Amino acid sequence: MTWSARQYTQFEAERTRPVRDLLHAVDPAQCGRMVDLGCGPGNSTEVLAARFPGAAIAGLDSSPDMIEAARKRLPDLRFDLADISTWNDPGPYDLILANAVLQWVPGHSTLMPRLIGKLGAGGCLAVQMPDNLDEPAHCLMRKVAARGPWAEKLAGAAASRTPRLGAAYYYALLKPQAERVDVWLTTYHHVLADGPDAVVEWFKGSGLRPFLAPLDTAEAAAFLAEYRDAIALAYPPQADGSVLLPFPRLFIVATR
Repeated sequence: MTWSARQYTQFEAERTRPVRDLLHAVDPAQCGRMVDLGCGPGNSTEVLAARFPGAAIAGLDSSPDMIEAARKRLPDLRFDLADISTWNDPGPYDLILANAVLQWVPGHSTLMPRLIGKLGAGGCLAVQMPDNLDEPAHCLMRKVAARGPWAEKLAGAAASRTPRLGAAYYYALLKPQAERVDVWLTTYHHVLADGPDAVVEWFKGSGLRPFLAPLDTAEAAAFLAEYRDAIALAYPPQADGSVLLPFPRLFIVATR
């Protein structure tokens, strides 16, 4: 299952807005050393660098394509190919940013306290994760996967995402190690001018990846056609032909 920087950045403005909102809520005690976990093509790292221009900032991602795009975008910063689940830099960091990535990483009960442990005093863990597994776009992925000729191939596709956990879970998990934990939920309504086709293109860059990866070219095309028809019913067009895509996101800022 590979990531495509080109596919992901089709909706860069919409995908970048949440990290701007997240970083506006962050105020670390020091602004020295920072890292962007799951930096993708560098759009979140760029926002981080603009928010804290004096900081020493690095990024890491498990996708070679994303790292290549990030290095081209921000050649003066360091970007490493690495897996968050095995990342062993002890820190200390003033800020650890994880924007729209931890939903793909299992074991939050141990992972997130471990990240807090890499912070210096007054340092911040800033996390944003999609909270949309119950939205029609994701429900329809699972329904189309289960009812088609590809059902056996896709039996485990939905398990690629970490189970949806709520604000209370993360507060209880992080508060023993943090002086303060802020948790909030925001639902964005993204305006997609190209209607249901745009919704499909959006999720081809993220949520649909584990459903498409096991399929051959013909199967993937058939899956996407069926999914697109279902999306068109679930997300009716506005008067101007655009579609509103509701997108709930969970935000966490834990200060050590």
